[in-house]
Amino acid sequence: MTTNTVSQSQSQSQSQSQNKSKKQNFVPLIMDVAVPVGSYYLFKDALGMSTFAALAWSSVPPAVRTVLGVVKERKVNALAVLILVVNVVGLLLSFVSGDPRLMLAKDSGVSSTIGIGILVSVALGKPMMTAGMKPWLVKGDAAREAAWARLQSGSAAFRRAERVFSAVWGVALLGECVVRVVGAYTLPVDTMVWLGSVVLAVTMVLAFFVSGALAAGPMAHMVAAEANAGANAGAAPVAAPAPAFAR
Repeated sequence: MTTNTVSQSQSQSQSQSQNKSKKQNFVPLIMDVAVPVGSYYLFKDALGMSTFAALAWSSVPPAVRTVLGVVKERKVNALAVLILVVNVVGLLLSFVSGDPRLMLAKDSGVSSTIGIGILVSVALGKPMMTAGMKPWLVKGDAAREAAWARLQSGSAAFRRAERVFSAVWGVALLGECVVRVVGAYTLPVDTMVWLGSVVLAVTMVLAFFVSGALAAGPMAHMVAAEANAGANAGAAPVAAPAPAFAR
């Protein structure tokens, strides 16, 4: 009875933790897509601001979220810092120019800079996207964490998959940049405000599935196999008791 109660309690705790993690995963999507787009139309249509002013103010929430994330975690995350720098510089340049189309192009500039940064990290042998992928694969498990470390230091196939994962995201973000720049200067501003978010969402979904199929999936299998192998190796056989006549 006690064992069943403990098991149910642990299951409920794990379920709550997973639900909390899922909710947290939606925070960047809400802050970077839903809030800017919604606030743009609020400022422009409800408050009567100019297109440039509406775009400028709607860019503030994702920038603030990036700053707070860096301060809260109290550690340097290469990707977060890259996003922060590009956002701030792009926002300042857009204010100076006063061109709403440049404001839209700035978003693609963010993607391209991040994409280039990711590809450079791959070329240097330190794929930037590994930091974001690792928690999903190790799942906070000590055995998986140890398996990851062993694979990262001793498996060429594992390290190659790491590079492929980041490379897919780098190429996807550069492609998204090209599409959004073309749209920013050929389509109406009001159309591109929402269409740009659609392009970004589609890019993210495609990158997620492609990188998962080519890299994250195989890496998950390797981590699981290595963790199981480590567990089996660590389980020492129990010696049988000596016969009574031999004592």
